[in-house]
Amino acid sequence: MSPPGRRLARWLPTALIVIGVLFDLVTPPQYTAAPFLAAAPLVAAPLFSLRATGVTALAAITSELLVATYHGVEDYYESVTEAITVVVVALLALGINRVVRISDARLASVRDVSEAAQRAVLPAPPDRLAGLAVAARYVGARAGARIGGDLHAIQDTPHGVRMIVGDVRGKGLEAVEAAVVVVGAFREAADQEASLEAVAHRLERALKREGGRRAGLDEYEGFTTAVLAEVPAGDQSVVRILNRGHPPPLLLTPDGGLRELPPATAALPLGLTDVAGFPDRSDEVFFPAGGMLFLFTDGVTEARNRAGAFYDPCARLRGSHFDGPDDLLDVVIEDVARYTGEAPADDMALLAVQRPLGT
Repeated sequence: MSPPGRRLARWLPTALIVIGVLFDLVTPPQYTAAPFLAAAPLVAAPLFSLRATGVTALAAITSELLVATYHGVEDYYESVTEAITVVVVALLALGINRVVRISDARLASVRDVSEAAQRAVLPAPPDRLAGLAVAARYVGARAGARIGGDLHAIQDTPHGVRMIVGDVRGKGLEAVEAAVVVVGAFREAADQEASLEAVAHRLERALKREGGRRAGLDEYEGFTTAVLAEVPAGDQSVVRILNRGHPPPLLLTPDGGLRELPPATAALPLGLTDVAGFPDRSDEVFFPAGGMLFLFTDGVTEARNRAGAFYDPCARLRGSHFDGPDDLLDVVIEDVARYTGEAPADDMALLAVQRPLGT
């Protein structure tokens, strides 16, 4: 529910009591305000604290007794039945409030654990690496309590600044386990291997090895889409990209230009080499001064609006100007939320690096 809608909803219990009393006062005695008064604490239960729900319940019961006294007791049994109805519903609302509060506390606890696990898997990168400005974000899906397998990592290595953005198939702890394997293998291989192709091969071997050790880890049909990139040491005018079944990154230029960077040769995601093996080949493109390389998971491209149309980052970002990687990621996250009109339905991992001007 949007903030304005939530604010209006919080006034609804009071409005029901006021409407109920006015309805009782302006209608003949055979009409009753009990339905309005009984509804007020029920509406308050999921929105307010236990104390506020109790105050609402007490106000509803008191209002029922006052309007009954005002009209006089023409039908004793009917008046008692109406009063008992309001009391019973008010007590039920207090019970519902208690259950909702316990559930909220448990969900908050699970979310805290999930966020801590995600921070451990995906620590925030430094703002600058080898002269490049860097920014990364992880945005959880509206499911909230389910940890996703989206991942990002970047580090300065003897071979240049290397980075990865990936998406492990599935949700929950199995996806997190696979993400930990991929990130850990990447950090080790990025320092040791001379090429992105060799890094991708190390990731393949790590997933296969861990899949054999841990029952259920990306088992049988699991896979990880990923895009690896490298800004070589000593020559930041180019960027090398190796794509394994992942949404292509974007290259944004200072003048508002935008270029999608699909792979010249398609390749299967990591973990599917047993299905069909293809030799990895990285693509090399010009990285202009002031340009930004933007990598992201399919939580961005598969976001839909109410009409069911997918979010198109190329169309939405082309012609725009950004102050830096942080500004770019903030704008994308806000724009996706605005486009869908709600929290994202899927996790999003985003990473952006910018080559400084004059280099």
